Amino acid sequence: MNIKFKLTLMSFLQFFVWGAWLITVANYWFGTKNWSGAEFGAIFSTLGISSIVMPALTGIIADKWINAEKLYGILHILGGLALMYIPQVEDPTTFYYVIFAAMLCYMPTISLSNSIAYNILKTNNFDVVKVFPPIRVWGTVGFIAAMWITNLTGNKASYNMFYLSAIAAVILGIYSFTLPKCPPQKLIATDASLGEKLGLNAFKLFGTYKMALFFIFSMFLGGALQLTNMYGDVYLSEFSKVPEYSDSFVVKYSTIIMSISQISETLFILAIPFFLKRFGIKQVMLISMLAWVLRFGLFSFGNPVDGLWMIILSCIVYGMAFDFFNISGSLFVETTTDSKIRSSAQGLFMMMSNGFGAFFGGLISGIVIDKFFTHDGIRDWHSIWLAFAGYALIIAVLFAIFFKHKHNPEAVATVNH
Repeated sequence: MNIKFKLTLMSFLQFFVWGAWLITVANYWFGTKNWSGAEFGAIFSTLGISSIVMPALTGIIADKWINAEKLYGILHILGGLALMYIPQVEDPTTFYYVIFAAMLCYMPTISLSNSIAYNILKTNNFDVVKVFPPIRVWGTVGFIAAMWITNLTGNKASYNMFYLSAIAAVILGIYSFTLPKCPPQKLIATDASLGEKLGLNAFKLFGTYKMALFFIFSMFLGGALQLTNMYGDVYLSEFSKVPEYSDSFVVKYSTIIMSISQISETLFILAIPFFLKRFGIKQVMLISMLAWVLRFGLFSFGNPVDGLWMIILSCIVYGMAFDFFNISGSLFVETTTDSKIRSSAQGLFMMMSNGFGAFFGGLISGIVIDKFFTHDGIRDWHSIWLAFAGYALIIAVLFAIFFKHKHNPEAVATVNH
């Protein structure tokens, strides 16, 4: 089998596993199980905790003791078994621990899949910069395909979404053992301290005002990154409670509508080099923050009939909001940190945004929605999205005022090249 095709299939299945349940789990939680909103926020916080704890640990294991593709396969099989158990769960506390176990296995496979692809492509003398992006795009296609299958088969509120995800995870786990070998690199010095092995030496960057500010803003914006993944599908589905919208396309095919967000991601990734060269990293990150304001604001005022254009535009804006922040933030770290701690610094950026940010964002949003915006079991989505938009706007204004960074087109061009 062609190496590029093998890696493309790996990328497709990697995100198919996630897309089968991530966007639709709220429908299962609120609709099928009728559990509370405060506890639901904790479910998404497991993504954050897993992103903080696991990637560094599995990175060390893959660097020193076990082939990366084998570790990758074992994690997917274990995660698949956890997902397969979810339909048997009858209380929210057990659900939390089972999904937490699944995420402890799944989240590190995202970075491992990149490492495996880079390793195999380099070993086979491929131009990684040229060849990897088209392979990675199939990951987004896999995510979209899983969303569509879940919706079109009538399972957007059914436990079958977890079976679909689990089967894909186990298949991917077994398939990974057929990939070319990625032996331990043993790049970590034997006399390195535990702090160095875990990348904790990058925390010294907090001693620099500019970097400390960057990481703090990354955490606060990271709190917004998963909010529409958490609540977007159930928000659209709950328009069914309004008689004039109950039979609308949006209600029936809410997951397909939400998939426009992922389609948008693939398009905005291609636009990033132009925006970075033209506006610079700070401006691109600010554009991302303002795009989050739009994302939430448009959801607040949209509806399935005369406000449908706002819902669709919100989904299109998502690609800019999500990608511009993640990629420009990563490039900022790449161009402003010492090469000796650059990998650790990238890990710290992910830890602050997708780790601590996602953890607090998931936890606090669930509590806030349950306490202030839910009345007699009915969620006030207009006010919920408006509150999220206000949160993103405050971050954007503070970032524009306090974060100082001079645009250097040459540094950006060098990284892009």
